[in-house]
Amino acid sequence: MNEFNYGSIYAPYFKQFIVMKKGLGYVSLRTEWVFLEFDKFFITNNITTIGITRQQVEQWRATRINDALSTICTKYIILSQFCKYMCKVGYDCYIPRGPVPPRNSFKPHIYSNREMEDIFQACDHMRLHDKHMTTILFVIPIIIRLLYATGLRVSEALALKNKDVDFNQQCLLIRKSKNGEERIAPMSGALEEVLKQYLHYRDRMPIPRIKDINGYFFVSPNGTNCRQGSVYAWFRKALSISGIPFIGDHQGPRVHDLRHTFAVHALAQMAKSGLDLYYSLPLISTFLGHKSISSTDHYVRLTSEMYPDLLKDEKGVCAYVFPKYNNLLYNGND
Repeated sequence: MNEFNYGSIYAPYFKQFIVMKKGLGYVSLRTEWVFLEFDKFFITNNITTIGITRQQVEQWRATRINDALSTICTKYIILSQFCKYMCKVGYDCYIPRGPVPPRNSFKPHIYSNREMEDIFQACDHMRLHDKHMTTILFVIPIIIRLLYATGLRVSEALALKNKDVDFNQQCLLIRKSKNGEERIAPMSGALEEVLKQYLHYRDRMPIPRIKDINGYFFVSPNGTNCRQGSVYAWFRKALSISGIPFIGDHQGPRVHDLRHTFAVHALAQMAKSGLDLYYSLPLISTFLGHKSISSTDHYVRLTSEMYPDLLKDEKGVCAYVFPKYNNLLYNGND
């Protein structure tokens, strides 16, 4: 059932625009909600002529006195895209420029090679003091290695089913991604060995249908699937054991930073092997499941900060191919 029933003169164009966005693979729920607001504005103000004007945009903006700046920025982006679409289909519209969004100073923590070694050691040596059939401690060393070796999101790793881990093809099938699209993640020889070792011990547990192809790959001793909160809690303990300060207040270091670390280390390794970043970045973008290369661009900036000498020969091409990193809207959760 469609709950977005538009009634203004722009109703058919809202619907056409949304169909186009969905056809390109974009999740348009936010756009649909914002269109409801614009639709109500056009109806309330008796707009009967197609062609959005600057005066109408300013009139709409004056009604949004309670919106946060970040919200206004998002709405301006959507309105600007829609006006460009209307111009493309033959109607003159004013293309609005929104206010500058608030600067987000967040930077993910990129773990050094030494820190990763310490984290692996901490995960391997953590112990339980009591018996808990719901604990996932024995899974933690494998999950952390998997996240670092593949750049998967925690949710993607925990959603893996037995059928998604293909040792014959040495790959992982990611079905439940953030963007709703399936992708394949290659499995290195070292990671394959770790996963097989985990399976050897997991399959010895007396859990019904533990090898069912539709069963979860990572499970607790009582057979239930692992939860993200438990991974975060154990990882926090591993950080403490490793002597890596936890800042908190959404500043990390976080489990998700393993994804950023994978990308930066992979780019650095590619540069060391002589690969041009012009070719390397699209590979990383596809590997991470990003919709566009712009979502991956910040990794080049992080890599250049950590390895300035390594990327000094790439400055010319990077300046042209990858525009200056803009972290205004980046929140570290890609």
